[in-house]
Formats: sequence, structure tokens, C-alpha cells
Amino acid sequence: MKIKSWEVSDQFWAIVEPLIPQPARSPDKKYERKRGGGRKPIDPRKVFAGIVYVLRTGIQWKALPKEIFGSPSAIHRYFTEWESRGFF
Repeated sequence: MKIKSWEVSDQFWAIVEPLIPQPARSPDKKYERKRGGGRKPIDPRKVFAGIVYVLRTGIQWKALPKEIFGSPSAIHRYFTEWESRGFF
């Protein structure tokens, strides 16, 4: 099966996954997600695939297919965070 240039293969993901910055958390704070407390985080592979899609196709962030990748603004937020942390 041939994948498209913007798709993230399992082999590529195996290389990228360990490099993805983990969420910054304070060791002094206890984290508990409150019941009904907002959206759950997006799967990092889906985020990375959305970023690759934008970078390979050249579309605008807001044009990112929501039904495939989720919220375009959330994907862009991850991109800017990961970029500031040296991932890109």
C-alpha cells in the first residue's frame, strides 16, 4: 500500500514519537482532570500528522480538515508550542 506524501507511516512515527516534547508539568502540583472539565488532549500522532499535512500541502491552518485531524487551531497551538521547545 502506497502512502501519500503527507501521511505519517508507522516507520516514520517510530522515529518521531520519542522526539515529541512532553507537556510541561510542575512537580509541585497535583494534576487531576475534573469530571466534564474540557476536552481531552489530542493524540500526538494525529497532531503530528496534521502538522505534516499543512507543511506538505501548503494549505492554511484553518483549512485543515477538522473531521480528520480535529480542531485546526488546536493543531496550530501544538505546532507553535513544539516549535518553541525546539522540536521543529
